[in-house]
Amino acid sequence: MSDSQTVSAAVAKLYNTYPFPPEALLDEPPPGYNWRWNWLAAHNFCTGQKPQKQDIRILDAGCGTGVGTEYLVHLNPQASVVGIDLSTGALAVAKERCQRSGANRVEFHHLSLFDVEQLTGEFDLINCVGVLHHTPDPIRGIQALAKKLAPGGLMHIFVYGELGRWEIQLMQKAIALIQGDKKGDYRDGVQVGRQIFASLPENNRIVKYDKQRWSLENHKDENFADMYVHPQEIDYNIETLFELIDASGLEFIGFSNPSFWDLERLLGKAPELVERAKDLSDRQLYRLIELLDPEVTHYEFFLGRPPLIKADWTDDKALLTATPELNPCIQGFPSQCLFNYDYQIVNLSVAEFEFMQKCDSNSTVAEILAGVELGLDGVKTLLQQQLILLTPA
Repeated sequence: MSDSQTVSAAVAKLYNTYPFPPEALLDEPPPGYNWRWNWLAAHNFCTGQKPQKQDIRILDAGCGTGVGTEYLVHLNPQASVVGIDLSTGALAVAKERCQRSGANRVEFHHLSLFDVEQLTGEFDLINCVGVLHHTPDPIRGIQALAKKLAPGGLMHIFVYGELGRWEIQLMQKAIALIQGDKKGDYRDGVQVGRQIFASLPENNRIVKYDKQRWSLENHKDENFADMYVHPQEIDYNIETLFELIDASGLEFIGFSNPSFWDLERLLGKAPELVERAKDLSDRQLYRLIELLDPEVTHYEFFLGRPPLIKADWTDDKALLTATPELNPCIQGFPSQCLFNYDYQIVNLSVAEFEFMQKCDSNSTVAEILAGVELGLDGVKTLLQQQLILLTPA
């Protein structure tokens, strides 16, 4: 076998031994939402407006046991979904998961990212979470996926960051050294890792980091194996991340956790430094932020294939004639206190609450404003918070 095939076989063996993620199977739709997997919410985040169509095709590239796939089906009731993965063991769990919860608009294929061209047609949304960094050639992987993205389509990607995973890398190397020629025996690797953690002093840096960040999820062997005995992992920093992004040939739309990438979160007490940083390029600014906050363990972001039409709501006339509706990824409405798309608490004013109550997908902004005491600036605030979606006239 080639080096690439050897790595792929080792990765498949890991996930056949420990199917991942290990979330429980339910006989009902999964709870809550992840807005990144909701086409309406994701499209609005990327373009500022509701998409023109909802009967889309979605690819879950590296679906594992189908946790994300299941959400993709239930959160997008008009979409057809395809899941692919290297691991037959994980795929078996994914099929059972979706069958049990009634996620019946999905088909699964035992397929590598590198062979995604074997699937027919293009996809409007491609989800690739926690996968590219486990391939022997992430650039080849992202390029293969990019070829399957339809014009105007979106791709959501999640890859590891090197700064926040430094202690994890140390433990990975330590386990491999002790395993010696048993490296690749993943059950032995988990046993060795558990023994190391049990033996190290409590004030050990690796132990403290694991307890602080990962111990709750790592009590499951599947999580522990995925983190500490994985046969293939490539971690990124901003500079190497954008080498990967540039190689895709797609447009970088933005990080899907934008609050992390706000410099004022870190240097708000020194406005003169924030002002000086305005001379930096976007990529230099991202690099500065991760250097100042090296806890970053991953990058999650959207790419798009042009033409991707983005709304401009600075024109008041366009805003007044648009038709608003509620973001499907909010919880607790109708109430003045609710969770937004990112599960953050939002407290609405009386006027904002009354406006949102009238967002019925039929009335325009102007028609609703005629009956409530809210101005256009208030509408723009709701839009900025992504509590509402707009369809242009």
